[in-house]
This record gives sequence, structure tokens and C-alpha cells, in this order.
Amino acid sequence: MKRTSLIGQLGQAQQQQTVTLQGWVSRRRDLGGLIFLELRDRSGTVQVQVEPDSPAFAEADRLRAEYVAEIEGTFQPRPESQRKGGLADFEVIASRVKVLNAAKTPPFELDKGESVAEDIRLKYRYLDLRRPEMQRALMLRSKAVTAVTEFLDAEGFIQVETPMLTKSTPEGARDFLVPSRLNPGEFYALPQSPQLFKQLLMIAGFDRYYQLARCFRDEDLRADRQPDFTQLDMEMSFVEQDDVLEVQERLLAHVFRRVLDVELPLPFPRMSYFDAMDRYGSDKPDLRFDSAFTDVTGLFRGGEFAAFASAPSVKVLVAPELTRKQIDELERVAKQNGAGGLAWLRRDGEGFTGGISKFVGGIAPQLIEQTGVAQGGTLLFAAGEWKKAVTALGAVRLALRDLFDLAAGGPQFHVSWVVDFPQLEFDEDSQSWTYMHHPFTAPHPGDVALFGTERQGEMRAQAYDLVMNGFEIGGGSVRIHDPEVQAKMFQAIGFSEEAAREKFGFFLDALEYGTPPHGGIAWGFDRLLMLMSGAGSIREVIAFPKNNRGADLMAQAPSPVEDAQLAEVGVQVRGE
Repeated sequence: MKRTSLIGQLGQAQQQQTVTLQGWVSRRRDLGGLIFLELRDRSGTVQVQVEPDSPAFAEADRLRAEYVAEIEGTFQPRPESQRKGGLADFEVIASRVKVLNAAKTPPFELDKGESVAEDIRLKYRYLDLRRPEMQRALMLRSKAVTAVTEFLDAEGFIQVETPMLTKSTPEGARDFLVPSRLNPGEFYALPQSPQLFKQLLMIAGFDRYYQLARCFRDEDLRADRQPDFTQLDMEMSFVEQDDVLEVQERLLAHVFRRVLDVELPLPFPRMSYFDAMDRYGSDKPDLRFDSAFTDVTGLFRGGEFAAFASAPSVKVLVAPELTRKQIDELERVAKQNGAGGLAWLRRDGEGFTGGISKFVGGIAPQLIEQTGVAQGGTLLFAAGEWKKAVTALGAVRLALRDLFDLAAGGPQFHVSWVVDFPQLEFDEDSQSWTYMHHPFTAPHPGDVALFGTERQGEMRAQAYDLVMNGFEIGGGSVRIHDPEVQAKMFQAIGFSEEAAREKFGFFLDALEYGTPPHGGIAWGFDRLLMLMSGAGSIREVIAFPKNNRGADLMAQAPSPVEDAQLAEVGVQVRGE
């Protein structure tokens, strides 16, 4: 017999009807000759009762956890005292039970999955994915894909797939390389992003493109990174920055409305890169709570405290009352992020105690007025070169957020734009200029003249990041469409014409054939879904992820291959 419905589709309308259900046994209990089962499929769980005089009893007695079963019976309300809402108000009185397949005892209890070591869950991912919370996350992902496709199709975007095997180009991370059997000694690279191809599609006249693209980056991993990940990639022709941002705002609002029934307020606030760093110490600030820095450089200039008296930048962050142990931990965070230390004060009446209090007696009233620190509250200071000082204090700000759950009082989702990134940044290691985003990002039109001058570090890029809850969920830019500007960009980052031709010759040729003004963005789709689902890692919203060492514990990849396979592609593995 075929099942009559998914379990989650049952309700008041099916009362007293005979139903046939198929799924997995979550739990089995024997009570006084009665057998109680919980039957589960992707849509829900229902209790099944098998009475001792039922013809189904003998077959039901064979069932154990994770057996696959077919149940036929009457769907009816449970006794009123046992009702718990929803499907838990009902049960199935079985008249027929069939074991469709047996199961070994699982290596962990599925209903305790969140307390199981992640490596065990990943090794048996096909079992882990049976857990309702994991299935909800992947169904949310599917709904988000549907919402994206629905919106972009209505807005005239065309879905185009770009190559998975391409040329290795410098894009900021290490490439995954694939040897070519037909071209011995040569390699493809898996794409870090479809950047050049989507720009070529604009040159080709497609006007609006999108793709849920698989991307690959061989970089150090963390909770919001995977070596292979999904990117929602978009590009638009004949647009300026505001046009791109406006479409993205409506798209994200549409996805949240359709998937979570949440309304995101539009338009999203915008903040310059400098303001984000200067006030929050991050180019992806978590704005669910405030805790902005106060600049007190002038207050300490030439003062008693030598460490601050000549510092280029002195920033202060207001914190609740802290124990000495908490201050020591926050100082450790500051040092991990480049600070020499973390100075502090505790407000006591109209003055301060502890930390550097002996140096601030004369400026205590001004500190209290400028920071608004409450009685018993703590001031935390970082000083030194501006970027190092704000970055370190930004890490302390996030540690305070986690310590005191500061984001709990704000909105569940806060979305903003960070704009006006630097076009170039100076690499201290190589003592040369490099791009902050990628070498095809267009500068502000008024800043183009600064290329090659002493002020080229002041150039602003037409680049923008989409930030949610302290995570960058998207980033993009208006692109360079003028070949002369592209040549200046390559010169600024030290690319000779020969080097640029070697890496990007096909693209530079294309620019010469009538390139429209264009711009785009890419969303970190896994990261967005992590935030939408409330997961703690993108691994929770990816069906078959790698662990934090880049290994697939289920499929046991990466793994050695036979010498014959290596010989076919002309590769020899050298020992360390």
C-alpha cells in the first residue's frame, strides 16, 4: 500500500480516518502489553499505539529505533489529559504494521544529537540529517533558494552557470588545483568566485545575471567558512551603486518575508568603512547593540600618562562593572588582536579607581562627561596606531557582547551596509600596495586622479558589504569598465603589463570590445542561512560539510590515490 499522506499533513480533517504512514521509528515503549511507537518522517512525528490483541502486534514487536516501518490505522484524538498541542493531540491506533527495513543500533541517540561530538555527527551524517532540527535547516535552505529564484526571475535576471574548471588567478585565497591529463604539466583551478565570468556576461549583453555558484577556497577554516561553499552571485549592467543596493535590499526583505515571515525595515542604514572601524572596530559591526567607542586622544594628549600622551589614537569603550578576572580575560583578547595591553578604570563617585586611575585625576570629570559611564561601570582603553587600536578594542567589544549577552535586547536581525572601503591598502610584509577587495573594483570617479600619487591610499572604492548581526553576508562593488582605469589599477598594485596579460589577458581583451558600466554583489549563502536558522556554524545548514580541518569524515576525503592515477595526470607526490 502507498502512504496516504506525510505525517505532518495530518490534522483535524483526518480524524477517525484510516491512514497509511511510512517513516522511521524514533522510539518504542512497552507498557502493560501495549506497544507505543513514535513514527517520524521529514514533516513530523506521531504516536502509534499497538494493542496486544491487534493483528499488527507481532510485527510491531520486531520494531526498534530507526527501523523503517509502514503503519496503517485509525487517526484519532488522544485522551484529553495527554494532549500537548499540534500532532501530539492525536495518535494512530494501528491495525497493520509492516517492517520495511531493519536498522543497526545507531552510534548515537538522535534526539541527543546536539550533545554528541561533532566529528561523530559528521562521520554518520546520514543519521545526523534525520534529526528534525537538521531537516528544518535544510528545508529552510530550500525555501530560501525558491524565494531568491522567484524574486530575481521577476526582476529580469537570467540564471547562467559558469565553469568549474578555470584558470588560476590571484583572488585573495589559495586555489584548489586540478591537474589536466590531456595537457601534461598544466592545471585548472576550481573557481574562488565567478568574478571574471559574470563580468564577461555583462560584456556579452545579458544585462542581469545570477547564479547559486559553488566556490572553492583553500584557506584556514572557522565556524563560518568551508573549503567549498555556495555563493549567490549577481551582476547588473547600466547601474550605479545605489541601483545595486536598492535591488539587494528588496531581495533580502523578500527572502525573509517568504521564509521566516519577518519584515526587514527598509532601507538598510549605511555606514562608511572609516566610521565602522572608528566607532566599532570592525568593518562588519554587530549593530544589535550600541557600545560605540569614544575618542579621547585629545583628552590625554601631553598628559600624565606617558603611554597615552603621544599615542596617535586613544579609544575608550564603556563596559558594565567587571571583576578583575573578567578584565584579565578581556586584556588577553585585546593582546590577541594586536594591542600591547588593555588599560582600564572603574567609576567611583565623581572619580575613578583601579587600573590607570592615578594618572587621570585631573581629567576625570571630562572622561565621565564624554563617555557617560555609570557608577561602578568600567572604561576600557586601547591606544596606538589607529587601525591596531580600534581593531583590538573591537574584539573586546564583541567579547563583552558574549559575556553579558548585550545583543539580546536588540532586534533579532540587524542589517546594514558598510560602504566607501579603501581602494588600496598597504601590505607591510611586501611593502607594496594591494587591492582591498579585488583588482576589478572601481574607485569613486572623483578619486581616479589619485592613482600613482602619494595620496593613492586615500582613494575610496565603490565597494559595499552587506552586514547582518556582525557577519558579512554579502560583498560587491561597481566594476571598472574603462580599460585605461583598469591599467592604472594594475600599475598601482605592481602588476606589469606582461603580468596582467599572463593572468587576465582574455578579460583585458574583452574590455576593449564595448564594456557597459556594471556592478554586482555576492552573498555568502551558507552564512546567511546560518543566521536565519539560528545555527552556530554554517556546517549546520550544509548537507555534507567538512569539519574544521577540511576533512569529510563520512566519505573519508581527502584521501590518497593510487600511483597509477597520479601517473595519468603527470603528478608525483614528494615526501615532506
